Amino acid sequence: MADLFSPPPKGRQAGGNTYTARDIEVLEGLEPVRRRPGMYIGGVDESGLHHLAAEVLDNAMDEAVAGHASRIEMTLAADGTLAIDDNGRGMPVDPHPKFKNRSALEVILTMLHSGAKFSDKVYSTAGGLHGVGVSVVNALSDHLVVEVARDGHLYTQTYKQGAPVTKLKDLGAVRNRRGTKVTFHPDPEIFRDVSGFKPERLYRMARSKAYLFRGVEIRWHCDPALLGEKSAIPAEDTFHFPAGLADFIAAELAGRETVTAAPFCGRVELPKQRSTVEWAVAWPADGEGFVHSYCNTVPTPEGGTHDNGLRSALIKGLKAYADLTGNRRAAQIAPEDVSGAAAAALSIFIPEPQFHGQTKEKLGNPEAAKITESVVRDHFDHWLSGAPEQANALLDSIIARAEDRLARKADRDVARKTATRKLRLPGKLADCSRSGSEGTEILLVEGDSAGGTAKQARNRNTQAVLPLRGKILNVASAASGKMQANQEISDLLLALGCGSGERYKEADLRYDKVIVMTDADVDGAHIASLLMTFFYRQMPGLIRDGHLYLALPPLYRLTHGGKTIYARDDAHKDKLMKTEFAGKTKVEVSRFKGLGEMPASQLKSTTMDPAQRTLLRVIVPDGRERETDDLVEQLMGRKPELRLAYIQEHAPDVIDLDV
Repeated sequence: MADLFSPPPKGRQAGGNTYTARDIEVLEGLEPVRRRPGMYIGGVDESGLHHLAAEVLDNAMDEAVAGHASRIEMTLAADGTLAIDDNGRGMPVDPHPKFKNRSALEVILTMLHSGAKFSDKVYSTAGGLHGVGVSVVNALSDHLVVEVARDGHLYTQTYKQGAPVTKLKDLGAVRNRRGTKVTFHPDPEIFRDVSGFKPERLYRMARSKAYLFRGVEIRWHCDPALLGEKSAIPAEDTFHFPAGLADFIAAELAGRETVTAAPFCGRVELPKQRSTVEWAVAWPADGEGFVHSYCNTVPTPEGGTHDNGLRSALIKGLKAYADLTGNRRAAQIAPEDVSGAAAAALSIFIPEPQFHGQTKEKLGNPEAAKITESVVRDHFDHWLSGAPEQANALLDSIIARAEDRLARKADRDVARKTATRKLRLPGKLADCSRSGSEGTEILLVEGDSAGGTAKQARNRNTQAVLPLRGKILNVASAASGKMQANQEISDLLLALGCGSGERYKEADLRYDKVIVMTDADVDGAHIASLLMTFFYRQMPGLIRDGHLYLALPPLYRLTHGGKTIYARDDAHKDKLMKTEFAGKTKVEVSRFKGLGEMPASQLKSTTMDPAQRTLLRVIVPDGRERETDDLVEQLMGRKPELRLAYIQEHAPDVIDLDV
């Protein structure tokens, strides 16, 4: 028998390439972060860049939540350098017992999985638990300076791309100063396609943290050169919200009518579980709600177990109140009727949270659901019984929402109702208020994020918004039964109200224009293709009658001085650089990740305002119906060999491939 570790016989090298122990790389220190940053911050796009700021800010917030810091300062300089300073205890600077020649500060900044949050000895609850946050920031910064004021002395150390370039220096005694200040500049070698931090995004981040912990004051500073003349973001601001999430809901719903006179708010500390639960819930009269959840001040945009606990408490509490008051109509209420129209904010603090991934977008602790449901349910029962008038108003509103949902289910071809009784359909549709179809339009957008921004930017009188979850079913290759069971298609048919196939009636179409508004990237183009295929196969009359359009959102924003121009694609961007910005240096080029990442004001002015936008009407050229049928079948039909043949035939014509 051959020795397992003996070299293989000659001539047995697969493909003529060697693969030996010498080919195995072992990445040490922070090199894994620089080689694969997406594993630690989710990507090297604008979202990943701002994740660096969140990591440093979370550390400062952990000091505040632990009771050691009362003030945090965030300063954005003109060159894109960000500084975050707290008045907490300061990172330890004494020699580390395991690494005698290195300070604890250097260990924290240069070694993954190092920190004081693996146990509850220093922090009972914390947002950073893996010991990789600030070391990742250090690794992905071309320049980082840390200052620590501790035990009456000021210490500092400088790093470049994760490696120390100076020793830890003791700058001598200081008075009236304590805490940690981290100043860093993201490495442009890593974030090549991002122009830098966005003041608006950092401002919202700082403000949200202040809402989440009422004991902290966060001071915001931004160089005015980074703010445009019409910017709504101030150069200086201070955030301190003694009422916590109640202040947040009040600010979010300012100027909007709510079903109940007062929101349902509360905060409970659970010493035995070492946990805290805080919530604020209101129900806007227009039915357009949201749920923002957080764990240990870290946002969880995908929700999780704590989010589920809140939703469960609300539905159970409302049904229990209905039973108490003898309202039998409440039996038809479903969870989506209660939480779907609620504007809610939830924040919990628990030891050892289990986030899904380093970017912490979803909470997975099973006990979080039990804690949240138990606490919120108990207080919701008291809130309802203590104010019968507003409780009955809420119950009636939720019952009406449930009845609307059931009516849509029973009758999929419902006609537009009068403006005196607005029909809340279907699902996440934000309908327009105009009763007739003339001059109205429905915007089909991809995902809740883009849908939320579009709802803020729309003209409520004439524009409706329907978010679609992901990529809809390809009707050209799906069986009819599968299409009928598809929720997204069912909602779309209900929203339009004109029927499909032989039952299509233009007179019943609820909107004058049907506009497909997807991201200006490959995925957006694919979703638009699937929607056009759906309309072509199921509602050809919609296209024939001239009701189907494609929106043209920009992919880039080009800014120089006070001049801003939007570009549809790479070719348009290159043209603008040669014409409108010819001879200009330092033109800021921002690439939009998606419609959900655009501020509502920009989405409105570039894509939704009829006076400024550009729309493409979808048509089938006269005399080319048969050719169009063949092309749709070839590209979208059930036979993959037809698509392969098309790709092979047209591959030589491809100039630029976006993958």
